[in-house]
Amino acid sequence: MTDEIIKPENLVYKKPSLLNDETMHYCPGCSHGVVHKLIAETIEEMGLQEKAIGVSPVGCAVFAYRYIDIDWQEAAHGRAPALATACKRLWPDRLVFSYQGDGDFACIGTAESLHTLNRGEHITMIFVNNAIYGMTGGQMAPTTLVGMKTVTCPYGRDPRIHGYPLNITELAAHLEGTAYVTRQSVHSAAAIRRAKKAFRHAFENSMQGKGSNLIEIVGTCSSGWKMTPVKANQWMEEHMFDFYKIGDLKDK
Repeated sequence: MTDEIIKPENLVYKKPSLLNDETMHYCPGCSHGVVHKLIAETIEEMGLQEKAIGVSPVGCAVFAYRYIDIDWQEAAHGRAPALATACKRLWPDRLVFSYQGDGDFACIGTAESLHTLNRGEHITMIFVNNAIYGMTGGQMAPTTLVGMKTVTCPYGRDPRIHGYPLNITELAAHLEGTAYVTRQSVHSAAAIRRAKKAFRHAFENSMQGKGSNLIEIVGTCSSGWKMTPVKANQWMEEHMFDFYKIGDLKDK
């Protein structure tokens, strides 16, 4: 049997062509960079470079337009789902997605998020949940866990004072308009592969007009959590996955 010759160029891992050469500003260990790569790879593999429209509002997520070379719209804080709805209704043949943080998606934009999902708009909504307001100094977010310390709850989140963390993805799974609702992470190679499959499935649903799609990415914020990237990943696995369980919640 003749041994197959593997060419050196086939062994080289290449950056997705849709990721430009801009130096990323994200903190070491931040999940946003990996998520950007997965979005860029998926759009490229689907051949939708010229039909993709991303909508990015306020927070760390706002800088996505600097790195992924597609058409972008910038929305007011919490209003990305409304703008994404308008884009998709005007151009139904386009791949339209929003890219948001947990504070934007689950706090100031809660009404926009839930009503857009419930209407069954043919878009994909992506939000990175690191349970903290990373850009503005590490304040408590609606997704901050009970007992988790932030600069605005230095002794830990207390339900008697601050209420309980909002599991908005669980809520979305019960809405009639949602076609696909999933929660993933990018903390390991296996997790990254699963997350990429989720992006592909959601984007295909969007293009086929099957309803609204929601992808939550449970991520880390090393700076806000005041941990090294390694410790942050360990802490996420030990604490966040108990409350924000990884996997598909709905696939209609």
